[in-house]
Amino acid sequence: MPPERLHRFAPAKINLGLSVLGLRPDGYHDLSTLMLPLSVGDELMFEPAADLNLKVVGAELPTDGGNLVYRAAERYLAAANAPGGVCITLHKQLPLASGLGGGSSDAASTLLALSELYPSPVKLPELARALGADVPFFLIGGAAKVEGIGERLTPLDVPPIWLVLLNPGVAVSARDAYAWLDERRSYTPPLDIPALLSALASGQLVPHFNALQAGVVAHHPQIAIALKVVAEVGLHSPLMSGSGSTVFGLAETETQARGAAATLQARFPGWWARAAQVL
Repeated sequence: MPPERLHRFAPAKINLGLSVLGLRPDGYHDLSTLMLPLSVGDELMFEPAADLNLKVVGAELPTDGGNLVYRAAERYLAAANAPGGVCITLHKQLPLASGLGGGSSDAASTLLALSELYPSPVKLPELARALGADVPFFLIGGAAKVEGIGERLTPLDVPPIWLVLLNPGVAVSARDAYAWLDERRSYTPPLDIPALLSALASGQLVPHFNALQAGVVAHHPQIAIALKVVAEVGLHSPLMSGSGSTVFGLAETETQARGAAATLQARFPGWWARAAQVL
């Protein structure tokens, strides 16, 4: 018997480095990035129902096909020829349009939950790829080297490091971030993943970069302030995650991370600061 109710945690992610190799003829971009799931994220509840229904708590978001969770559920139910629907409650805890992959993670969690509620031989990676470039990453449940347009995933072992996330309260469109990069044509070579992993393991400054950062910061100067203050509280290797606007800094210990997050939240009460661990 399928479970009567399911709870799912949808982790955030950071890009520990993001290289954009160039613009493809199809309009997408070839990427090279190291993606890490985190101990902070959204929460979702799933209950079998006659129809598909979505409720969102904590944010003003669509509850129909304009929401990636709804589209993920709709596509799974159709592909699986499910005998019923599902009532989904999304408790949104991550900032919107923040470079943390919240919507993609919510969609992946929906696919995984529905595959348990309504078991089927449907291939989840194929559904995930059709929903968005970051969705397949959240199906694998760990860190990964991500290449191509997000479809080539190589799982990696990464130490459970602590870090601090800081979001300055501005929403950044990924479409805009890539358009600003294309204007500059400042494409970059692939990341040196072995060097990144070696630095993480030894606690050294991480030799990373984000090809999108310069363009986004030029249009959203609050992000430059966020990067500066993350370093000022003693965190190292500060960087913007994904297309922004969240930045992060790495900590040496959990105590340092939690203390730095509390300091930043007190200094910038209108911003969003959290300590998190890599899962």
